Amino acid sequence: MKCYHITGSFFLIMLLSCSAPEHAEQHLPPMPVIPSDKQVTYQQMEVIGFIHFGVNTFTDREWGTGKEDPLIFNPALLDATQWVEAAETAGMGMLILTAKHHDGFCLWPSEYTEHSVKGSPWENGQGDVVRMLSEACARAGIKFGIYLSPWDMHEPSYGSDDYDNYYLSQLKELLTGYGTISEVWMDGAKGENAKDMEYDFNAYRSLVYALQPQALIFSDVGPDIRWIGNEHGIAGITNWSTINTEGLEIGKADTEYLNTGDPDGTTWLVGECDVSIRPGWFYHASQDTLVKSPEYLVDLYYKSVGRNGTLLLNLPPDQRGLIHSNDIQSLKEFRDILDETFKHNLFREGNAIASGQWSKNPGFDPQNLLDEDPDSYWAADPADADPWITVELKEKLTFDRLMLQEPIRLGQRISEFIIEAEKEGEWKTISTGTTIGYKRLLRIDPVTVRKLRIKITGYTGTPALSTMAGYNASSREKIF
Repeated sequence: MKCYHITGSFFLIMLLSCSAPEHAEQHLPPMPVIPSDKQVTYQQMEVIGFIHFGVNTFTDREWGTGKEDPLIFNPALLDATQWVEAAETAGMGMLILTAKHHDGFCLWPSEYTEHSVKGSPWENGQGDVVRMLSEACARAGIKFGIYLSPWDMHEPSYGSDDYDNYYLSQLKELLTGYGTISEVWMDGAKGENAKDMEYDFNAYRSLVYALQPQALIFSDVGPDIRWIGNEHGIAGITNWSTINTEGLEIGKADTEYLNTGDPDGTTWLVGECDVSIRPGWFYHASQDTLVKSPEYLVDLYYKSVGRNGTLLLNLPPDQRGLIHSNDIQSLKEFRDILDETFKHNLFREGNAIASGQWSKNPGFDPQNLLDEDPDSYWAADPADADPWITVELKEKLTFDRLMLQEPIRLGQRISEFIIEAEKEGEWKTISTGTTIGYKRLLRIDPVTVRKLRIKITGYTGTPALSTMAGYNASSREKIF
């Protein structure tokens, strides 16, 4: 029904008609802790990229010393567009640049130090890597983020009370000179000479939100995105997006707690699973043959995105300023495998029935699980202690991958479930799991059945699901 602004004697009638539709829109009451819109949008990207690049690229080191001569930085073929194209090949929605690593060398011409690209021969000292990448991302329509290391081995004020002002000054340069910043990556890296110094993270965060209110901030303890507790790219088999941050400190948080989250958590922090496509974070020619295979990257996707996290994959440019062809080939095949596996949902034409639903409004019908719309969902009857959903297919089909999703805008609820298939008239368990959240991917032995059932055996609030889908894996997938 369309409603129009009118005048005259029919105004009241039309107003009542417009405000009282035949089926008033209803929503399942949200959980006490829910994500912000920008957290939901962030997680929907699923895979994002990290770019580690700097003087370490030219010294063949992972960590610098702060004493490197800027003259060594000279990536003669640097092409930020090539970096973005590599990211797009893998389906990444954002690139985060190490604008300054622990060595203190700045990839932009900072006013506050000479230890930067302006002291290098690259672009005759007129270059700006941060600008090149931010503009390349903008042209391609992908998001851009920054990492500004709090540890600075070169800066003389590091370790003193004056250092926070230095850090804030550089952070302000990055937040005001390079367009939209979508993520600011923070960690607690600290040098031996700064044991008694405390970084003023509250001031850092306040500046980010003041200058780039749409940005998300990553750290061990958020406040928007949390570290998953390891650098292997793997989320916990159980992974809650909720967590308690009270008493947690950056650099000192329990990694197991970060890896699993907390069903009683009071803060929503998406788990970000960081890992490099190579053994190191910076480029080393000796690792050209050690690039993670496409199959390995697919496995990481299942263990990060498929466990309610996001995958942050590092792509280190080489001394030319280009991402190596071996890395690009692996990224391409990684995305090809995923696209092949998930191109056709075998449950799309099925019929779903449930033990009950939250209300008789069609907005909560179990059929919503099969429409591939993450914003439509089924919600259980609160009075049903053992809710279940059965999907009946038009014919027997073979599948070996399952995808489940919750409507996370309303929070995370499900803590345990069982998947059963009807075989010769009996229900047989084919998989079990714990948390679901944004996405749970299950790799199972191939089954050929017509009926499938999910039984929700544990939950912290009225269960709700937005997706239940089945797929056949690409022939190139391997189970690790």
